[in-house]
Amino acid sequence: MHRPRLDKDIRPLSEFRANAATLVQQVQETKRPLVLTRRGHSAAVLIDVTEFERLVGEIEVLRDIRRGERQLENGEGIPHEEARARVMATLNR
Repeated sequence: MHRPRLDKDIRPLSEFRANAATLVQQVQETKRPLVLTRRGHSAAVLIDVTEFERLVGEIEVLRDIRRGERQLENGEGIPHEEARARVMATLNR
């Protein structure tokens, strides 16, 4: 994800209400998130749908890695050859 530009990508919620279509288009074109503020404090972040899907996918992979690390820490792992054989058996169905 591109980092927000502080001079262009932080807007008050009132401005977003008045110019929603234009600001959504900006997010889609620049691929940068838009930080919305309320009373001078951050309130929400608007990001492009494709970027959101990418982030969710990345989070899922990281969670899977962490789950695997916990399983290994708890002695729940299996040898590589056994894991490979299971995967190959599944793929060859």
